[in-house]
Amino acid sequence: MAALRERGVAAARDLCAFIDRSPTPYHAVREVASRLVAAGFSELGERDAWAVAPGDRRFVIRGGSTIVAFVVGAEHPALGGFRVIGAHTDSPNLRVKPSAELSRSGYQQLGVEVYGGVLYSTWLDRDLSVAGRVHVRRDGRIERLLVDLGRPVARVPNLAIHLNRGVNSEGLVLNAQKHLVPVIGLGKEADLSALLARAVDAPRDAILGFDLCLYDTLKASLGGLSDEFLFASRLDNLASCHAATAALLGAAPSAATRVIALYDHEECGSRSAVGAAGSVLRDVLARIVDVYPGREPQAFARAMAGSLLVSADMAHAVHPNYADQHEPRHAPQINRGLVIKSNVNQSYATDGATAAALEALCHDVGYAPQRFVVRSDLPCGSTIGPITAASLGIATVDVGAPMLSMHSCREMAGTLDVHLSIETYRRALS
Repeated sequence: MAALRERGVAAARDLCAFIDRSPTPYHAVREVASRLVAAGFSELGERDAWAVAPGDRRFVIRGGSTIVAFVVGAEHPALGGFRVIGAHTDSPNLRVKPSAELSRSGYQQLGVEVYGGVLYSTWLDRDLSVAGRVHVRRDGRIERLLVDLGRPVARVPNLAIHLNRGVNSEGLVLNAQKHLVPVIGLGKEADLSALLARAVDAPRDAILGFDLCLYDTLKASLGGLSDEFLFASRLDNLASCHAATAALLGAAPSAATRVIALYDHEECGSRSAVGAAGSVLRDVLARIVDVYPGREPQAFARAMAGSLLVSADMAHAVHPNYADQHEPRHAPQINRGLVIKSNVNQSYATDGATAAALEALCHDVGYAPQRFVVRSDLPCGSTIGPITAASLGIATVDVGAPMLSMHSCREMAGTLDVHLSIETYRRALS
């Protein structure tokens, strides 16, 4: 047990480093790509003609915020199939509007838009920074540069209780347009373009556009009396991206082609060129089938029929203060391993066959998976699982590590679950 705990803590510390280097989806993809390159992977361009051979280690980046990586299997995909883990790089947050500079009541402020299902109140009184991507014109070309101011520059201050006496008994009600606008300075409107230009070492008039997020500058850390917890931003769903990447790097050679697909835009419906409802995964899998040595009839359809997708997204752990919000006998606990998520209305893509396949993998690791079904009187969230299953016709199971504070600015999970996730996903790819 002590050795298992140590492996959990070590994996969790690596996840903390991964999260700290990934304040935005663009930075998360860069971090994944860096780890892949260090392990011998090389990048393929979507506009290039591809050639692959068994054992090749490749990855593709689309739009800067989605990455698909794969290790070519020993058999043609029509025979060996694909083993895929899907996750998403984005998290609910506040994003900077195109014309963002504001000045109100003597304060400089930054206009923001809510991205995804944000818990508004958790973004109050946080030391926030700005990171993302800047588009710069240089020598007649437009370059995409990552930017991270790396220090607290913004804050959404709460209203003092003296001016909102009923807040503790009547609840805090926030209007996204009025109450979530961060303060960044004093005086007239700040010059955001000048700030970005200094950050990327470019002239102000070279800044043509940006995709910017606010993020909490507090580092990820271990917590609890015995370091059993992990406290961090963006655990949903960078924890799954980290586990999928580690699993791919550690998976044993296989007849199947092993794939991880880390998408953007899950939190707002996946309907984009870089989302799960787009074509990126189908494009990559089809091209692998097309250029694999040797020819097989009806190869792509046969490959899909022999493949499995693990849709990896964080799961709801039972909350000790709100345990009645869980369906009885479906109340996952932290540090008990992965959770298989089911929904008869197909908000999750799990069925009996795919649940059995995942359960067998969990038992191989040494634990029994947990189960989650939403209460019958509550709506159910969804994942990339049903979207990908419908698009590709691929057998799919929805799973995730249990966590608390999902969609908060700061979230909470278990250290042992990091290790158990990696080991289970590694077996899923082998």
